[in-house]
Amino acid sequence: MKLKQLEGLVGGLQQFSNPKIELEQYPTGPHIASRMLYTAENSFGDVSNKIVADFGCGCGTLGAAAALLGAEHVIGIDVDSQALELAYQNAEDLEVDIEYIQCDVKNLRWRGQSVDTVVMNPPFGTRKKGADMDFLSMSLKIASQAVYSLHKTSTREHVRRAALRDFNASSAEVLCELRFDVPQLYKFHKKKEVDVAVDLWRFVPKH
Repeated sequence: MKLKQLEGLVGGLQQFSNPKIELEQYPTGPHIASRMLYTAENSFGDVSNKIVADFGCGCGTLGAAAALLGAEHVIGIDVDSQALELAYQNAEDLEVDIEYIQCDVKNLRWRGQSVDTVVMNPPFGTRKKGADMDFLSMSLKIASQAVYSLHKTSTREHVRRAALRDFNASSAEVLCELRFDVPQLYKFHKKKEVDVAVDLWRFVPKH
């Protein structure tokens, strides 16, 4: 599947109508979601025929992109039941088969099938300090091959240090810097849209 085609398909998905600020729910736009999964597949072979988990899946954009790129099985995990309903609807609309689990990623006790690749757009940790690191720590425990994640560019050194020193990653690489459009979703947003610089990371867990 071509990148433009993938972006077009995920661009048609429903997004949060009443996002929850405490969960830092910002939709992963089609531009970033498609590039993230396309890179994971075409540069590293981490998607097709793999078990892929989407942590903090929200409306399910990343998981849907993984399914469209031929993942063997996709699991979406989120604490918010309303987000999961939307994700389920989106998967039905795209006619892709995705399993959804309601759970706080921080409390995940994984006993299911082994997961090859974790993809995620975690909370940036601006509302709840360290939320992004909780996601990173858990993803590196669960993925057997790779973790793809978005983190603010301003936290680059902190993320690298935490991954390699504290979370047992064998490598931590910034694949590219992207502009994350944060639309005016919440009352405290003063501007129509804010551009945040984010890094697309690929982490490899130690075995």
